[in-house]
Amino acid sequence: MRTALVIGTGLIGTSAALALAQRGVTVHLVDRDPEQARTAAALGAGTDEAPEGPVDLAIVAAPPAHVAGVLADAMRRGVARGYLDVASVKGGPRRELEELGLDLSAYIGTHPMSGREKSGPLAATADLFEGRPWVLTPTRDTDTEVLNLALELVSHCRAVPVVMDADAHDRAVALVSHMPHLVSSLVAARLEHAEESAVRLCGQGIRDVTRVAASDPRMWIDILSANPGPVADLLADVSADLDETVQALRALQASDEVKRREGVTGIEDVLRRGNAGQIRVPGKHGSAPRVYEVVAVLIDDQPGQLARIFADAGMAGVNIEDVRIEHATGQQAGLVQLMVEPKAVPVLTGALRERGWAIRQ
Repeated sequence: MRTALVIGTGLIGTSAALALAQRGVTVHLVDRDPEQARTAAALGAGTDEAPEGPVDLAIVAAPPAHVAGVLADAMRRGVARGYLDVASVKGGPRRELEELGLDLSAYIGTHPMSGREKSGPLAATADLFEGRPWVLTPTRDTDTEVLNLALELVSHCRAVPVVMDADAHDRAVALVSHMPHLVSSLVAARLEHAEESAVRLCGQGIRDVTRVAASDPRMWIDILSANPGPVADLLADVSADLDETVQALRALQASDEVKRREGVTGIEDVLRRGNAGQIRVPGKHGSAPRVYEVVAVLIDDQPGQLARIFADAGMAGVNIEDVRIEHATGQQAGLVQLMVEPKAVPVLTGALRERGWAIRQ
């Protein structure tokens, strides 16, 4: 691939353009908001000047509701040898293109499984997709050259290609992305009018659950409007579980011992099912999840503290597998939770204590 046209210079489009530009591809940028395309160009993602002729690959990074229309226009104008989109829903756009009577041999649907709570070109980074799955949904009509162009794009972005059926993809993202986002928003909505004294008690747990609720509602309306059926089916299942959980909690308030035992059984069931589901979430690098031990370190909220901890861990020969930070309420301090292999706990604990760190048992 020597040339590409990115149509839509938001977070995803600009991030892909940055990755391609860094690898020597000549990237042309276009957006319905010319100012946004100019911003992406100023960031080094390419040029907002139109290409002189057909490019190798056109990348449509428009909202799901507009993908088919943008693709159809580009294909009719013959702006590229191959076409793909990066929308988070795949079945609907393809069916729309089929209904328009377009030759789809030059098209492949794709979806990079990466993003941020922020949107727009200023939130873009060239490494946004690094190590992340990038779904490709070819059909028997897809030309081999187009599939190869898509694979080259994924490689330039340092992502991991995953081939799926379009409708299977839509059911999958409803389960692992779209439904959880709505559940996160529902939980976060409970905080909107909560008493300030209650909100001040928020810890890492509520931050984890509500993190994605900070995303742009307009963007998510577009996404959910393109995949409403599978998401509604999953939420119906969640609703049924919630009803049973509410009944179990009410039973715990009963004076009757039998009902209380039924309540305990109901709550235990949902918690155990949650354990079983959480275990299936892929671990580091997409491998089977592993159990790590936590070494908790008290730190002051000052520049360079994290760098010192990581440097000291490195000097001790310990690899930090994951890290979480819990900030103390009303204090300029926090608790850094370092996840390491169980055998590394005594080594890391001893090394950090020797270097003056306070370890929380």
